[in-house]
Amino acid sequence: MADFRLLLGALVATLALSACGGTGGGGGGARTTPSPAPSPTATPGPTPVPPLAKAGPAAMRRLTAAQYRASVADVLGEDAIAPGRFEPDQRVSGLLAVGAADVSVSPAGLEQYDAMAREVARRALDPAHRDAIVPCSPQSTVDDACAASFLRATARRLLRRPVADDEVSAWVAVAREAASELGDFHGGLEVALSAVLVSPEFLFRIDDTEVDPGRGGERFTSLAMAHRLSYLLWNTTPDDDLLDAGERGDLVDPAALAAQVDRLLESERLETAARGLFADAWGFDAIEQGLVRKDPEIFPAFSQEAIRDARDQTLRVVVDQLLARDGDYRELFTTRRSFMTRPLGILYRVPVRSPDGWEEWLFGADDRRDGVLSHVSLLALHSHPGRSSPTLRGKFVREAFLCQDVPPPPGNVDFSMFADDANQKKTTARERLEAHVSNPACAGCHALMDPIGLALENFDGIGVARDTENGAAIDASGSLDGDAYADAPGLGAALARHPQLGPCFVETAFRYAVGRDPVAGERDWLEWVQERFAESGFRLRPLLRTIVTSDAFRRASGPREASAGTSTARPDDASPATARDFR
Repeated sequence: MADFRLLLGALVATLALSACGGTGGGGGGARTTPSPAPSPTATPGPTPVPPLAKAGPAAMRRLTAAQYRASVADVLGEDAIAPGRFEPDQRVSGLLAVGAADVSVSPAGLEQYDAMAREVARRALDPAHRDAIVPCSPQSTVDDACAASFLRATARRLLRRPVADDEVSAWVAVAREAASELGDFHGGLEVALSAVLVSPEFLFRIDDTEVDPGRGGERFTSLAMAHRLSYLLWNTTPDDDLLDAGERGDLVDPAALAAQVDRLLESERLETAARGLFADAWGFDAIEQGLVRKDPEIFPAFSQEAIRDARDQTLRVVVDQLLARDGDYRELFTTRRSFMTRPLGILYRVPVRSPDGWEEWLFGADDRRDGVLSHVSLLALHSHPGRSSPTLRGKFVREAFLCQDVPPPPGNVDFSMFADDANQKKTTARERLEAHVSNPACAGCHALMDPIGLALENFDGIGVARDTENGAAIDASGSLDGDAYADAPGLGAALARHPQLGPCFVETAFRYAVGRDPVAGERDWLEWVQERFAESGFRLRPLLRTIVTSDAFRRASGPREASAGTSTARPDDASPATARDFR
């Protein structure tokens, strides 16, 4: 039987990197919750006019592993999702969503996609599931009309566009040949479906542009807007309603676009998108890939089940705060509301009644578990296999929440003093880190990172609470850009007050939305969006609506220029679980 594999070449270009913000200052004082923002229910004044945004280039993005599986589940059913690995997604400028525009597919990766496609097709069309997705009953081993009906509807959803008659005819011919050879109509459909699943138009999101007849310049086509919206707001392929709107040309009309945006934002499926955004921004793909490993002799309570639950715990808190409660983003760093499972209860040392499933949980004031910085997910992710790491934790807070770049250490740094946990003269991490601060080559960066990470030293390398290290009391005090605190809850409150927290999240959300860094012509507009985010009470839905209805999301300066620097999906910055540059 013919081999239906496709050959893909290098399809992407390098992405210009840009720093995202400077160091913000803050006043000192006692622990407080974030100051209230203007009430979103207050009588609105005139809508501020945004400054002109001169949008950046159009990108072509490879589906992430999560988007691939979500698209398969939506079109072919949850049971069609097959286990297996793809070539790794790449993290650029801190996001897989940006790296997706900077990766191609190697020959080995193509074989992985082909094997995955064949298994997905087999599962989707097995006897237990085929009736749910095939809209007709075949009249014989070869039934071109039934095959065409299935392939036209399925390919439309997978390729995110209407399919032409000649394309359908080609797939039907593949199905006919395979069915005749196998003596099985559905076996023939499997072969044709697997061909669709390795199409570059499925594996890559191609943002087509056109000349804007009203304003000049380039805008994304209505069909391109359909998948731009769906993968941002639902993290999956467009549904039929959105595709219909794209085919009619509605999504280049501001009023029709706004109506679809509101529909997507009010859907329960926005939860999946929020989880995708925060999982990407906070590096939870390392947990998904099983890269967070701990020394079992030092941390016998740690397990892969527990760390996966810890990831889900944090994302549940995000969804609860930002969507279910329509709350303030800053309160993620001060809230004591959480969720718990039996494996997590072991790490948090709390009783969990249910043997399986989730329970709502409220940490007490004495638990020191205020906000997501105290969650096992982030604490274990940004630690070493055998101990905590104030430097890795502080670096993560600076880069993920304040958009401040921390350069890597010099290549000749001696880490032996900090790594010597048994050194009786330097029993705590604070004392051992003095070796870095005393080195002029290290002092500047460590002054940015260490005071933050030291506030989290009351949690060990897997996030279990502790009061001492090597028998010595832990001093968790410090300051964040002049805002002093005594412990981890104080750090969370200081971060919530930090003037760069909101602007950084706006920029992260924008880069996630467009798959690239901002260009110079978008900077004034981004500052305007940051002001609107604050005025909305730092709420997620209004922020997403502002982004997707903007010129920066709807228009483009043209296609990205090709480059010889195309990556075959290797990360540009190592996972916190495996990076050992910082101690």
